[in-house]
Amino acid sequence: MRKIVCSIAAAILMAFTLQSCSTNSPKAAADKFLTSFYHMDFDEAKKVSTDDTKKMLDMLQQLTPMMPDSSKQQLKKIKVDLKTVTQSGDTASVIYVTSDNPKDQTLHMIKKDGKWLAQWSKQDSMGGGDQGQPADQPAMGGDSTAMPPANPTGTPADTGAPKQ
Repeated sequence: MRKIVCSIAAAILMAFTLQSCSTNSPKAAADKFLTSFYHMDFDEAKKVSTDDTKKMLDMLQQLTPMMPDSSKQQLKKIKVDLKTVTQSGDTASVIYVTSDNPKDQTLHMIKKDGKWLAQWSKQDSMGGGDQGQPADQPAMGGDSTAMPPANPTGTPADTGAPKQ
């Protein structure tokens, strides 16, 4: 009798665990996308991405072989902490921070065919405006929040001065 009760309890616990890990929620899909994104596991990030986001990830994936191995190792250590999820119908905004950037950032999610997908575009990565990238967008490539600085001293690598 005790064995049956333990088996039922284990089955219920497993069901709750699997349900909470489901990517059919904006939080779970965002967590999968962001963790994969920052760790440069672009194939995994594409599984919870819109078609436009997949195109951006393809471009980034082509650039990663040019990165030094030390930078890749640093990126794999980044932790993502989801703070809040605001859902409105088939859209959601996920506020998060990363271990290398404590500033709040936002990832936009959409529900398509019953599945939550990360919606990230060139405008998000480039800022879409005159002032550069907004602080609340996921950054990759053009911002030090996603890629470690090439110059470990923290000084800009290019001052904009004419090269001689």
